[in-house]
Formats: sequence, structure tokens, C-alpha cells
Amino acid sequence: MIDQTHDPKRQSWVDSAGGHSDFPIQNLPLGVFSVGGEGPRIGTAIGDYVLDLKAISGLLPTEVAPALSQPALNELFALPTKARKALRQRLSDLLSDDRHRADIEPHLHPVGDCRMHLPARIGDYTDFYVGIHHAMAVGKLFRPDNPLLPNYKHVPIGYHGRASSIRESGVPVVRPKGQTKAPEADAPSFGPSQRLDYELELGVFIARGNALGQSIDIADAPDHIAGLCLLNDWSARDFQAWEYQPLGPFLAKNFQSTISPWVITAEALAPFRTAQPARPEGDPAPLPYLSNPADQASGALNIALEVQILTEQMRSQNLPPQTLSRSSTLAAMYWTIAQLITHHSVNGCNLMAGDLLGTGTLSGPEKAQAGSLLELSDGGKSPVTLDNGETRRFLADGDEVILTARAEAEGFNSIGFGQCRAQILPAV
Repeated sequence: MIDQTHDPKRQSWVDSAGGHSDFPIQNLPLGVFSVGGEGPRIGTAIGDYVLDLKAISGLLPTEVAPALSQPALNELFALPTKARKALRQRLSDLLSDDRHRADIEPHLHPVGDCRMHLPARIGDYTDFYVGIHHAMAVGKLFRPDNPLLPNYKHVPIGYHGRASSIRESGVPVVRPKGQTKAPEADAPSFGPSQRLDYELELGVFIARGNALGQSIDIADAPDHIAGLCLLNDWSARDFQAWEYQPLGPFLAKNFQSTISPWVITAEALAPFRTAQPARPEGDPAPLPYLSNPADQASGALNIALEVQILTEQMRSQNLPPQTLSRSSTLAAMYWTIAQLITHHSVNGCNLMAGDLLGTGTLSGPEKAQAGSLLELSDGGKSPVTLDNGETRRFLADGDEVILTARAEAEGFNSIGFGQCRAQILPAV
């Protein structure tokens, strides 16, 4: 899948794309934007600009033109991989060959003039739990002697989340209200969450779906990956501790999830595929339907992840955001994305183009790699001290959480995901 579009020597005539931290010509992510009072339409990011793909559809492969006229990416995701690859190759050629400048430049919009929208109509959302170090850390808080349940290393754990409350980066999060029960209390109480937390995740958009009753073989699973985004699956830890038995989280998770607006395509991520880290000695091998030599050889991704916080006090002092942790997919993910897709469909569940899968919190083995405040504060027992002297056990009103990610590989230009950020507002 690596071709001339990944060539690190390829340059764009869009000046700001050269050396851009997120969107050089080697990236070309897909998203949905609007300008002024106009309706949403599909675009790609190139440097500090957004290119309107509907406006230049006459210069693009005919098989993708109808999908580009839509206000969401679902129809484009549903096209064969070959068609999406042809679109990427054509865009790369148009943006690297100065002869096309006169045709393209009028349809470039400064990113500051654009409003980004959800990239797809998300019909269903499933959150997995592939971050083994997060699972261990959380498990120790509740089961110190047995942090991982017996099924974890045999089956990709997941649950169905709420698709209707997924929002794009920049939409504030209103502190949720619900039931909590203190250990010493005789009865639960109702009110705003006091243990509001973030979760550092990646989101996976489904490309082609599968028919009800038919499963996706793991060898074919990569063709069902449209691309990735950042995902903050906000969590009310106090609600969850009271409500999660016996059916799992409910109000603790369904109030809002935030995603970055740009979909980093599977084709753009090809150079950053790598071998899945070997399982520790003694761990069980996956069952045959989850086993594939090609997936183990190149089904993992090398993506660096970072979490920053910007508090109300930091804004008033004109301070920059502070990094809370840095992690990576290679350090965190026990299962590959192909294994998630295969397991999700093995019982005949029909996935659809535009469905979203969350990886679960991606924490590394070290404290500085934790993907949540729950881990950084040891369940709230050890407050995190910020550089300006503030402390946090969990998120305060006014806090803004910023997630970033960068795919990296030797010999290739790194590409970024843009930001996934949102600010906490007081409970209504």
C-alpha cells in the first residue's frame, strides 16, 4: 500500500504544507467542513488550508464524485478500497504539480475560516478495552489481587456506547448529573459528577460493512478500516462505580464523547504499520478466528499520543497547556484493530460504513504514560500537581483537555491527527 503519495521528498505548492506538523501532503485526511453560512461539505486538509473536494470533483476520479457531493463521508467510506486509493493518488498529484495550481487554489479555504463538523453519520458506536496497562491499573483499584478478569487475554472486551452524543472537537462538555453512592452511605445521592475524567483513545471508522449474519474474516478486516481519529471518551467515575454492575457503564459514559474532526485514512497510515508486539510469555494465543500471520506482522500502528490540560487559571495567567502524559499505541494495545473488527462481526453482527469503534484508554506501562486522571491520581488518592501550583484529582469546571497524536516511522514524513479538545462547563 506504500506508493508515491508517501514519498517524503514529495512537496506541495501549498507553502504551509511543507514541514507542517500535522497535515503535510503525505497525510491528506478527510473531513467535513463549512464556510460562512454554507452547508457542510467534504474536504481535505493541506497545510493551513482546507480543500473543497466537491468543488473540484470534476478533476477527481469519476467513481468517487457522487460520494463527494454528500455532506458526510459515509458513502465515500463505503466505496471499494481501490476507489479511495485512487482519490488519494489524484489529490496528491493535484497538490504537488504546480500546473494544477490555477484550478485548485480558488477552492482552498484558510482553516481559521472553516467550521469542522462530525465527519460521518455515526450509526453505531462500540468502545473496546484494548489498553492492557489501563485495564491493569483500573483493575487494581477494584481487585488488587486479581486486576485482570480471566477473559481479558482471550477475547477483545467491548460494549456498545451512545452514538447520538458524540461531538466534534471544540464542543464543550457539560458536567453530567447522576447517582452516586459513597461507601459509608446507606443510600445513593443525586448531583453533578465529582470525579469527571478523560480517556485517551483512538477512534476507528468502518469502511465497507458486512451483511447481517455474515462475519468479516481477519484477513479481510483491513479493507473495512476507513481511517482513524482521536477519541476522548469522557467518564464520570463516581457514577460508574455505583451503576456498572451487572450491565456495565451507563450514565457514566453516555453524556458525551469527543472526536477529532479529521479522519486519517488507512491509506495514509500504511507506512506506519508495524508488527504487533509479542504477547508476554505465558499469555494464551488468540483463538484461530483472531489469528493471522499478516496481521501480527503488520497490523499494529506506531502512533505517539499526548494529553494536555489548560485550566481556567492557566488561561487567566496566559500560560500554555501543560502535558499530563505521553503514550503510544505500541505500548498500549493488546489487540489489533483487525482483531476488533473480526470479533465484532464474528457472531453475524452487521457493521456499517461510518460506524465508530473506540480502542479504549491507551495507557503505557509507566505512570507518565497514563491515559486518564484516574490512573495519574491513583483513583483520586494522590493529586496531580500542575506547574502553576494547581492540583487535580479529577477535572474541574473550566478545564480543557487536549489530545494529539502523531504517526511516525523511520524514512517517512510523520503525520498528525489535529487536535481533539473540549472544555468542561458547569452542570446545568
